[in-house]
Amino acid sequence: MDRLLRAHIAAFAALATLAFSAGAQADELQARANALFKPIPAQAPALPGNQATAARVALGKALYFDRRLSKSQQISCNSCHSIGAGGADQQRTSIGHHWQRGVRNSPTTFNSAFNFVQFWDGRAKDLTEQAGGPMQNPVEMANTPAAVVATLKSIPGYLPRFKAAFPGEADPITFDNTTKAIAVFEATLTTPNAPFDKFLRGDANALTAAQKEGLRTFMDKGCIACHRGVNAGGEMYAKFGLVKAPGKEIRPDADKGRQAVSKSPDDAFVYKVPTLRNIVLTAPYFHSGKVRDLGEAVRIMGETQLGQALSDADVSSIVMFLGSLTGDQPKVSYPELPPSGPATPAPDYP
Repeated sequence: MDRLLRAHIAAFAALATLAFSAGAQADELQARANALFKPIPAQAPALPGNQATAARVALGKALYFDRRLSKSQQISCNSCHSIGAGGADQQRTSIGHHWQRGVRNSPTTFNSAFNFVQFWDGRAKDLTEQAGGPMQNPVEMANTPAAVVATLKSIPGYLPRFKAAFPGEADPITFDNTTKAIAVFEATLTTPNAPFDKFLRGDANALTAAQKEGLRTFMDKGCIACHRGVNAGGEMYAKFGLVKAPGKEIRPDADKGRQAVSKSPDDAFVYKVPTLRNIVLTAPYFHSGKVRDLGEAVRIMGETQLGQALSDADVSSIVMFLGSLTGDQPKVSYPELPPSGPATPAPDYP
């Protein structure tokens, strides 16, 4: 896998540094960028087999914010993936059930529908499968599918919402339908119209001169080997420490990443490449959440993935470009949740 990824780096670096004459057209940078990236579309992506009806999206929105899906009734999807914080929570690792700490930094839910798999280790194939994971994780929401369904059925106001979202089903309040609704809402959490998107669409003035230089540096240094496509990442796995292993504080030995899922020794310290969209909003960085400064994260990536000691000027330049990846943030009003019923379980407090 290391050899394959090194080959990808060399190939994409070569693609990004194709020779252009001194008198190249003003749009040559846009042409190079468009060969590697795509703008975030204005419309939310469709999820196969999960129709985004208004009723289903509205239900998913309510469930995303409803803390009663957790055993303690203190944690919702929004707790760790805050709509107001770039779809993340600004914590090294999130606080879960009974004040436990998770083992990995919470990735953003914004633009997550564009990722090829979900979670750092790719253990969920899509958003629907991902939505059910935290509810069942004993360190996170610490619930069970049966308990989630029982809780939702005990809340009278949810039955008509599930019937509207899943018409024709005799028993619409199921765990599968719960995860489908959350997933279809999460798919709406996209951030289009970043300056970089406008640049890709042809607006040469959408980026500042410094951001354009940062884009050149980003491409020329080979960052685009892993961070490309519509999400500037999220399209592949990569070993963290491809060329040089980072310090154990940043890459703890106990977390072997994808290897825990695939059981393959080749997947030790392999993770899904994270998106760089809205990256300035989602510190701290890496799966360990141990780096809060974006420039430091860029420097570490240069050393570990590219085998390059990036200069201060290169780091600063790349950070300037990364700032152009912040798009329009989702405008989501807080939903009015249905009240609990007499049979709704009591919260499990610590």
